[in-house]
Amino acid sequence: MDAPLEKIADPTLAEMGKNLKEAMKMLEDSQRRTEEENGKKLLSGDIPGPLQGSGQDMVSILQLVQNLMHGDEDEEPQSTRIQNIGEQGHIALLGHSLGAYISTLDKEKLRKLTTRILSDTTLWLCRIFRYENGCAYFHEEEREGLAKICRLAIHSRYEDFVVDGFNVLYNKTPVIYLSAAARPGLGQYLCNQLGLPFPCLCRVPCNTMFGSQHQMDVAFLEKLIKDDIERGKLPLLLVANAGTAAVGHTDKIGRLKELCEQYGIWLHVKGVNLATLALGYVSSSVLAATKCDSMTLTPGPWLGLPAVPAVTLYKHDDPALTLVAGLTSNKPTDKLRALPLWLSLQYLGLDGIVERIKHACQLSQRLQESLKKVNHVKILVEDELSSPVVVFRFFQELPGSDPGLNAIPAPNMAPSAVSQERHSCDSLNRWLGEQLKQLVPASGLTVMDLEVEGTCVRFSPLTTAAVLGTRGEDVDQLVACIQSQLPVLTCTLQLREEFKQEVMGTAGLLYVDDPNWPGIGVVRYEHANDDKSSLKSDPEGEKIHAGLLKKLNELESDLTFKMGPEYKSMKSCIYIGMASDDIDVSELVETIAVTAREIEENSRLLENMTEVVRKGIQEAQVQLQKANEERLLEEGVLRQIPVVGSVLNWFSPVQASQKGRTFNLTAGSLESTEHTYVYKVQGSGVTPPQTPSGARTKQRLPGQKPFKRSLRGSDAVSETSSVSHIEDLEKIEHLSGGQDASEANSPEWHPGVPTPPEAEQTGALQDRAQRLEDDCPQADHARLLLK
Repeated sequence: MDAPLEKIADPTLAEMGKNLKEAMKMLEDSQRRTEEENGKKLLSGDIPGPLQGSGQDMVSILQLVQNLMHGDEDEEPQSTRIQNIGEQGHIALLGHSLGAYISTLDKEKLRKLTTRILSDTTLWLCRIFRYENGCAYFHEEEREGLAKICRLAIHSRYEDFVVDGFNVLYNKTPVIYLSAAARPGLGQYLCNQLGLPFPCLCRVPCNTMFGSQHQMDVAFLEKLIKDDIERGKLPLLLVANAGTAAVGHTDKIGRLKELCEQYGIWLHVKGVNLATLALGYVSSSVLAATKCDSMTLTPGPWLGLPAVPAVTLYKHDDPALTLVAGLTSNKPTDKLRALPLWLSLQYLGLDGIVERIKHACQLSQRLQESLKKVNHVKILVEDELSSPVVVFRFFQELPGSDPGLNAIPAPNMAPSAVSQERHSCDSLNRWLGEQLKQLVPASGLTVMDLEVEGTCVRFSPLTTAAVLGTRGEDVDQLVACIQSQLPVLTCTLQLREEFKQEVMGTAGLLYVDDPNWPGIGVVRYEHANDDKSSLKSDPEGEKIHAGLLKKLNELESDLTFKMGPEYKSMKSCIYIGMASDDIDVSELVETIAVTAREIEENSRLLENMTEVVRKGIQEAQVQLQKANEERLLEEGVLRQIPVVGSVLNWFSPVQASQKGRTFNLTAGSLESTEHTYVYKVQGSGVTPPQTPSGARTKQRLPGQKPFKRSLRGSDAVSETSSVSHIEDLEKIEHLSGGQDASEANSPEWHPGVPTPPEAEQTGALQDRAQRLEDDCPQADHARLLLK
């Protein structure tokens, strides 16, 4: 038992006990702190960093959000479309925050408020878009409303579906009809949401003979309905388009409504053209959508409202079925989805809503009227008076076709030629669309591939203008950019065939047909060891093409060159870009062939030289070893002994000549160094010949870049105004040459000595040439051509 330190008489022992107690206390406290820290580490070891500790302040959290939205400062900024969020956008965003706050109210106040918001928004939308006595379902996913409508149609047509379930569908399979021009993936989405097999979908083809090729074929649809009824199936629902996803064409909704009423089919309409229902003038085809059973609207993109739900308007009298289908809900939080739209519609008012939709339609009309005046541009517009979507593409008139028929191929043309021309124009239109998107980002253009027309460019301001803030000046800039790019497109398309023929007629070059490349063409150099049957990558060919690309880019021409794998293999090729002016294709092809051949020869010369040097070194070692043996025989063995050899060399010196070897890289042979030691001069050897350049040394005008034709357009010398100038310059050159020859054999003329007649004539012609040069700048070019 420990005794108190005060009772210890010896002060030394008392001090030692006190120090020991303090030391033990320090050790125990340190151990206790270590255990507590380890306990905290074990507790927070699996907790992510931002959640550890007592939390973070609001500034740090918002900074993190900003970095996630815009990226770090050291990252390169990405050119993405930034939505133009105005005051109406802030109102829509405020609706989400208000919805979270309103959800904290007591149940009775929350029920009254949400019911008022839902009923007001439904009434306003039905009045604006001329859909009387309708109900509204607000949803985030655009296709979700159609899935709920399909579920409502199933419950309406199959009365025992709630009790018997899918057994009822098995006995009488439902059929959902979709247009061939519908958005890809829509049918698969509906089947996944409804749990139906894919045979329940029926794809209705578009018109092939009469009418728009993007409209549903009504006669063929009626035939499909009759066939399904005969097979014991139940035609359930038809999805029509008021503005297809691709080109914005509208189906014949009036005819389709009559057909649906005849066979008891639910008619649902969707599309961007439904926005025009808010305008004073509406086309008859779109106006017929007001009589359909349901329609889906997307007011967010139309009005430039972020995070605003889509709306499905429908007509049905049984609230129980709509509740079972999921179109209505008793939860107040579900009704709060309409709050952002409720606030935004009040902020904009009817005039603001109509103004935004009208502005988008005017932009389409403005672009359409401007493109009519541009050559080589085909417009795919269904209704020239009211179409809010403009689809256009660049085209080149085919031989034997009528320009008024938009370059429709002639019947006598081969299908391969038509397909080749189609692929060529597709790649050029894809390039044109990407260029226009970069030059005019506010236009909101999209590039798309159509089954019949090919690659096209779409301008749909109803879905982009309010978001990007597109103005009429942007449309004018877009037209100006199209006009500025047309010469590049036409010139490139015209030079393609010439480039192909030149490459095919040049030895060592292979023309590569790449339908996706928009430039002049693609070429590959076939070296001596090239395996034409192999599709694998070729290291030697890749090395030659890399050097060729470097040489071509050093020429600083207007053409762009790229290197990449071939279209159908992994072998390297040279891709030649767009041509902005008239290019001398023969010079271009010859330069490529000669440069590639020189690179291959230089690489072979280096390899051969390496081998020759190696063999020369081996031969030199053999000869030097042989010379040492001969010297040993001449001098004797005694002279090789260190001390004895020195004495013998002192009494009887040996007159030995220096026999070295030098390797001549030019001749590739070993030579003796005796000439160097005798005459004290390094031998010059054989002078290496100049490397022959097979490239055509073409004389160019000052400032003229490579591969340009020298005489064309305004740069050519006029035949009517420059013939006499050229003749005078010829006389000057002739007399100057004669004077130079006479001066070589006659004394020099001094001041004061009478001038001979030839000199007087030369001086007069030179004065006249100077005056002509002042009057006609083209004389300078003519002088260069004469020289």
